Amino acid sequence: MRVADLVGAMEDIAPTRFAARWDNVGLLVGDAEQAVTGVLLTIDCTRAVLREAEAAGCQAVVSYHPPLFEAQKRFVAGSLAFEAARVGVAVFSPHTALDVAEGGTNDVLADATGMTDRRPLRAVDGHDGELKLLTFLPAPHVEAVAGALFAAGAGHIGQYTSCSFRTAGTGTFFGGEGTRPVLGEAGRLEEVAEVRLETVLPVSRVEAVVQALRAAHPYEEPAFDLVRLAAPPPARGFGRVGTVARVPAEALVERVKAALGVQHALVAGPSRREVSRVAVCAGSGAELLGDALAAGAELFVTGELRHHDALRAVEAGMTVMCTLHSTSERATLLALQRQLTLRLAGVTITRSQEDREPFRFA
Repeated sequence: MRVADLVGAMEDIAPTRFAARWDNVGLLVGDAEQAVTGVLLTIDCTRAVLREAEAAGCQAVVSYHPPLFEAQKRFVAGSLAFEAARVGVAVFSPHTALDVAEGGTNDVLADATGMTDRRPLRAVDGHDGELKLLTFLPAPHVEAVAGALFAAGAGHIGQYTSCSFRTAGTGTFFGGEGTRPVLGEAGRLEEVAEVRLETVLPVSRVEAVVQALRAAHPYEEPAFDLVRLAAPPPARGFGRVGTVARVPAEALVERVKAALGVQHALVAGPSRREVSRVAVCAGSGAELLGDALAAGAELFVTGELRHHDALRAVEAGMTVMCTLHSTSERATLLALQRQLTLRLAGVTITRSQEDREPFRFA
């Protein structure tokens, strides 16, 4: 396996095109061609975590929070990115792409509440949209061409990969002087049996997919169409809101604490009243507090809120629960470990023992 395979697996799990526009996601440090036998998962890539990765023989770290965020003008000894590159450890960050993803940070936090019938608090559209690719080729070459397209980033529909449709038909052509048809002869009108191969791809992968098509296709001049697809109503987004079986807020707080493995949490607002409408936002919830109020949430579970945001929620009659920032995100590493293990056969996927919430209850 290579770093590129890890990047591909992470794109399957949490496509970076759905990340917030302000975010810095993807492969931040490293060589895509480097071999990988071990990957360390962490919320924050600290120096202690980097030393842990090196000691464990991991060639890559998946760090939920990007260790590189603002534009950098220098990479010198002492900086984490420099040290990671120096010891040959690649760093990939999914951050808000994992927040949006099905089964990502917000779904894991929603699971901790027992939420059902959930939807995003704020939808996103994936920014660049999708295309349908159609091409025509002899049947014996279909699998090779389709495989090349899939490897280049085509054929993803939700959690499914290698998606395509094939239809048998008849193609016609007249090869001019100097042509070398794979089927038939130049200088005459030919009718040949072909397969129409269709698949989808994000706009961001169009150059790579077309290059793969041209390289794998048996024809001198492969015919193909690229059709922009109308965007369906967004089904992905930040945060989650849904229903739980009606229960006192204080009991639901205890349920979340148990699911996250913590002893304490910050709670504001009424705690004994029963609630059934719940919203969650992993990490910092201030930006989605208005969305949670508008969605009628009676309890809002997040990592942290500013003082005045907590007052705003309480005055609106909402109960809020703050678990501390990274505590609300860390449980997702177990789900990510399972997903990567399924996708990267032969690669050891482990969770950091050095990664921890910087704050503690004294």
